[in-house]
Amino acid sequence: MTKKSFKRAFRDSLPIMAGYLALGIGYGVLLQSKGYSFWWAILMSVTMFAGSGQYAGVDFMASGASLLTTGFMTLIINCRHFFYGVSLLEKYRGTGAAKPYLIFGLTDETYSITATTVLEDDINPKRYYLFLTALNHSYWITGCVLGAVLGMFLPFSSEGIDFAMTALFIVIMVEQWLSSKEHLPAILGVATTVVCLLVFGAEYFIVPALFLIAAELMLFRKKLDKPESEAPHAD
Repeated sequence: MTKKSFKRAFRDSLPIMAGYLALGIGYGVLLQSKGYSFWWAILMSVTMFAGSGQYAGVDFMASGASLLTTGFMTLIINCRHFFYGVSLLEKYRGTGAAKPYLIFGLTDETYSITATTVLEDDINPKRYYLFLTALNHSYWITGCVLGAVLGMFLPFSSEGIDFAMTALFIVIMVEQWLSSKEHLPAILGVATTVVCLLVFGAEYFIVPALFLIAAELMLFRKKLDKPESEAPHAD
């Protein structure tokens, strides 16, 4: 069962591997371009594992931002993980000693797979979640270190690299849109985010957008939880 769980986790993680290696290399190059050695890439990717937070962290360090400012901004950038965690309470129940690492290793991409994948009966879900998280973490560490090492020896322009995380989020959304029959969550998310961006501005829209989206999803929960067998079918 352990072998099957690992094989399934590895198979499901392959798209994430491609993205994390590319994004990690970009991060390593960006870090190197700011004057930080590859040791920083290892330290940050092992202890943080937050793509958008790490990209922002490079600018925080380079600009000499205070520890308080860096901590607060990192919390704001990654506060969406709170909502992810609440929705995974049941799935992560009973994971024992692995739970702290599963919480630490929860990323947007890991969440998207964990929340939507239906596992066969012969696969242990707890081991699957652990393998999936560890594999994704290893891809990210590898990409970051490779990028930092390449940045030491090869000339790179870091212009536009910080857009890589945004591009990955867009790809994930498009894939989920195409694979799901229910598009209401995506429509609510995009519409609410745009409205909050216009109302609160680029620096402050994330938190109110997250709370509003959570409230909207709770409001439409019965509709979203309706089994597919009860959904209307075309003749």
